[in-house]
Amino acid sequence: MSAHILLVDDDPDLLKLLSMRLTAAGYRVSAVASAEAALARLAIEPPQLVLSDVRLPDRDGLALFGEIHARHPSLPVILLTAHGTIPDAVEATARGVFGYLTKPFDGKLLLDKIAQALALAAPIGNKAGGDNGWRSQIVSRSSRMAEVLAEARLVARTDASVLIRGDSGSGKELLAQAIHRASHRADKPFVAVNCGAIPEALLESELFGHVKGAFTGAVNNHRGLFQAADGGTLFLDEIGDMPLPLQVKLLRVLQERSVRPVGASQAIPIDVRLLSATHRDLESALSEGLFREDLYYRLNVVSLYLPTLAERREDVPLLANHFLAKLSDKYQKPLNGFAPDALEALATAPWPGNVRQLYNVVEQVSALATSSLIPLSLVQRALRAAAVEVLSYNEAKQRFEFDYLVRLLKLTDGNVADAARLAERNRTEFYRLLQKHELNPAQFRSHPPVAE
Repeated sequence: MSAHILLVDDDPDLLKLLSMRLTAAGYRVSAVASAEAALARLAIEPPQLVLSDVRLPDRDGLALFGEIHARHPSLPVILLTAHGTIPDAVEATARGVFGYLTKPFDGKLLLDKIAQALALAAPIGNKAGGDNGWRSQIVSRSSRMAEVLAEARLVARTDASVLIRGDSGSGKELLAQAIHRASHRADKPFVAVNCGAIPEALLESELFGHVKGAFTGAVNNHRGLFQAADGGTLFLDEIGDMPLPLQVKLLRVLQERSVRPVGASQAIPIDVRLLSATHRDLESALSEGLFREDLYYRLNVVSLYLPTLAERREDVPLLANHFLAKLSDKYQKPLNGFAPDALEALATAPWPGNVRQLYNVVEQVSALATSSLIPLSLVQRALRAAAVEVLSYNEAKQRFEFDYLVRLLKLTDGNVADAARLAERNRTEFYRLLQKHELNPAQFRSHPPVAE
């Protein structure tokens, strides 16, 4: 697939000449005559590169670059400048413009500059098969998602640690898999683990492995997930739920590039690219002492934010029909689409559970459908059921923990020692659970202490 270039110039003759030259070179060109038109085109379909004149009628190319850079920081911009505006162009280069060419410019030089910018920004094609093979599981036409994917493609070429932020159900693991497929580690393992779904006592062994006899029940040597991912990528989902003691050990692994299984005397070298994700506010966790600052900066070399489904609402019909096609095969039903009013109901729903919730709704209507076209009534029924509660496993676990701790504190009148004893946990671990859920035992006492 050819790269898409957005060309911006108010000179109709030059615009036509450049469009013909770039099209002849194999590029797909969108040509506009103003900065406003360029921004509108960017919102509809972000290109791989912007080529703009510095002097434009509604605002100059430098101001246009500033707006492009704010919205699409990884999108390369090349400026075309007359001799009188060279100082401005040089300043823009220092601010992040990829480069500039002085009019009149050599055609070969222009093509070389464009090829250089595209090669550094987002190369066309990869081992995963075609331009979009690496992100084939991510269905989207949203400009916000396009920018996230452009940055993901860019960072995939490095071994930098990436922290993926986003609400539950927004597709963080899918993005992590896409980064892996676009990287030079694509033919090596991709291993994912949810740090909040594994009990603290088992998480260390799962991550780092253990040797036979390390603890009761360790009847064999066990390779941890770091070793399983050697040469490839390890994805730590819900990293914000990792207990502090394990955060210390994870930091040591990242610093030393080696892992020591539980009960072992020797460390084992590893070569792993680390991706992590969270829906929590890690900055708040830092200030509360629940997450280590040194580990945070190790993990957050590059931060990517996945928009909620409500923030990429134009993707709802696309995703709904995509899921329907998959579920049509699963349930062996000839499901051909949604009635117009049913699709409108999906597009305007609030979607607190994001893409995961949308999939569940489409699965429900697929299972109950008696005709090839999904009616509004089925969609409304599924949306009402989904509105009652949409919880991931980890969210359900967190809610159970909170309710359980509240019941224990009420039962023991806020006595932590008694509550820990009933929970069969030591006081240190019990206090850590209370901190995690921001529960103050004093609030549960019949006669709370009076401040003097």
